[in-house]
Amino acid sequence: MAPVGLIYVSKAARTMPAAPAFVAETPAMTTPSPIDALSDVLQALRLRGGVFVEAEIGAPWSVFSQVGPDDCVEFKPAPREVIAYHFVCEGEMSLQVQGDASAVCVRAGELVILPRNDRHLLGSNLDVPPMDVEQLEHQPGDSGLLRLRHKGQGQVTRFFCGYLGHDNVNDPLINALPRVLHLSLRDPATAQWVESSLRFASQPAGTALGASPNLLGRLAELLFAEAVRHYLAQQPAGSTGWLAGLGDAKVGRALALLHSDRQRAWTTEDLAREVGLSRSAFADRFSDLMGEPPMRYMARQRMRYAAQRLAESNESIARIAEAAGYGSEPAFHRAFKRAHQMAPAAWRKQHAATAP
Repeated sequence: MAPVGLIYVSKAARTMPAAPAFVAETPAMTTPSPIDALSDVLQALRLRGGVFVEAEIGAPWSVFSQVGPDDCVEFKPAPREVIAYHFVCEGEMSLQVQGDASAVCVRAGELVILPRNDRHLLGSNLDVPPMDVEQLEHQPGDSGLLRLRHKGQGQVTRFFCGYLGHDNVNDPLINALPRVLHLSLRDPATAQWVESSLRFASQPAGTALGASPNLLGRLAELLFAEAVRHYLAQQPAGSTGWLAGLGDAKVGRALALLHSDRQRAWTTEDLAREVGLSRSAFADRFSDLMGEPPMRYMARQRMRYAAQRLAESNESIARIAEAAGYGSEPAFHRAFKRAHQMAPAAWRKQHAATAP
């Protein structure tokens, strides 16, 4: 098991509490918005989530953390990519991604997310020599999760460690995010809701209190979406790039359509109609924010998807061409050869040995 963090599970919270506003209020779908676009993009990612550790550690302490294959055993096959997160219920801790110069302080009621599951150091004091995870006391938690405890001599920090898994290697949203997203849930009631909901949703399936794994995945996805929304809102005016496009109501909706319905033979006119703009206004707006025209972006994403499937699966080239949105196998062959200077079969043979 990868080294990780901690929390104590009380027997009190056994029913699902009322949801806070950002979960309970679903944005209206009649007018496209960045919220809607983000929801659609996340749906296309097909995220699935889990909580694998509860922890309670007393200062002084530090421990390295990274979600490993053993932490994702509830999913078969294991996800190819992982988004890690920690939610602090009590106390505080620092988090520093390996290779970064600065650390983030995470307090009670705050969530920290690592979109690319970078190895990181957690602790009350990051100058303290890291403990081996085996030094922590391992106990089965009431919720079915592993509980890690270490008494220490100072302030206690309690937190959940969890993850969202997906199979989208080099996804543009994930690649555009910073190494760490930091979200404060602002009010104690919302933080208490998250803590109670994580406890409820992580009950073992099949027990009287057992919740569907889909519930836990949905909860983690909502928290991830809220963190991304918060990050988008902090972007300065005039920003360009993928996140700026996602944050724009019209371009964000177009991105969601392209990623959620890859097989459709989209045209610039189709996308403009869907988002309520003229063709020229939409093309200019998309190019200004994304740095390339809509059809070039679509072709590049389709090619990225096709190359990934060639390297990672045994699907036929014809099936991959269809799934990537190409009208025929010959059209896919021509496009692939222009992009990679070799035929799909040759590219697959060259890259299959390096597939995960």
